[in-house]
Amino acid sequence: MTIDPDRLICYCNHLTIADIAELIEKEGFTTLEELLAQDICPMGDKCEACRDEGYENDGFNIPMVLSLVKSNKDLTWPKR
Repeated sequence: MTIDPDRLICYCNHLTIADIAELIEKEGFTTLEELLAQDICPMGDKCEACRDEGYENDGFNIPMVLSLVKSNKDLTWPKR
């Protein structure tokens, strides 16, 4: 399965997979609670679909991005 780094995950804050992954890597977040509580880049604070089932009910959500980053330390996205 190919994952598009430009796919929107947090629609309310207009954050893509790459945006969220970059923040996780840069700041070293390891838990969903840490990621949602940070105030550098708010996410999951409005409609909250990105925390659970995903905006399109497809499972593409913030916990999935966190898991991808945690499981692949060398995760890199194409430069935009």
